[in-house]
Amino acid sequence: MNVIIIEDEKPSARRLQRMLEKLDIQAKTMLHSVEESLEWFQKNQHPDLIFLDIQLSDGLSFEIFETIDIKSAVIFTTAYDEYALQAFKLNSIDYLLKPIDEDDLAKAVKKYQERIPQKQTVNIDFNDIKKLLVNPIDREYKKRFSVKVGQHIKLINIDDIECFYSENKGTYLHCTDGRNYLLDTTLELLENELEPRTFFRINRKFFVNIHAIKDMVSYTNSRLQIKLKTYNAEEVIVARERVKDFKDWLE
Repeated sequence: MNVIIIEDEKPSARRLQRMLEKLDIQAKTMLHSVEESLEWFQKNQHPDLIFLDIQLSDGLSFEIFETIDIKSAVIFTTAYDEYALQAFKLNSIDYLLKPIDEDDLAKAVKKYQERIPQKQTVNIDFNDIKKLLVNPIDREYKKRFSVKVGQHIKLINIDDIECFYSENKGTYLHCTDGRNYLLDTTLELLENELEPRTFFRINRKFFVNIHAIKDMVSYTNSRLQIKLKTYNAEEVIVARERVKDFKDWLE
């Protein structure tokens, strides 16, 4: 099976590549932008299957189809439900919500393999898509959070936050001044609100700000311990299964 990955976040692309390898599928080609993809499709034989991120660094991946008549099946990947729902209505095999789950990936691949005899091209109604997607490439991540302090509401800029963490069923942010504030949200909801180049989820309990990392040291069971500038309430450990992605993210 000839498979390629089109994903602008290189750590996510490499993670998907490794997950596919566990399914005995080699995705040797990884593309990271609309421009790079257009150039590749003009020079290469189209693959059997494309794993396609909807929002790339230089535009929507749908723009690739406006220029090139793609002769491949597509599994869309996205962090945003509104995009995924639209992609599901298109002539695609499936869609996967980020972070991609191994079981969901296996089911999507199986679905593709069961439909291989029904070779088909991808037909997309671009006008319909553009009506549904409002300024998608101008995606804004949160710049500040509001927290309640007694009877007052305080605004905290994202640059002043070292980490987000969960504790006793609550979600907190920790500031550079050493203070902690309770948030009315969950780490799962924060996944789509935080700039991925700045914040990384190192385990089930923590998002860390790359600018707040003071030191990193090896830890037991092939894990990493993170030392933040002011947070020291408990050990901050990169989960073993996240270490490779974390190192990629640092670069």
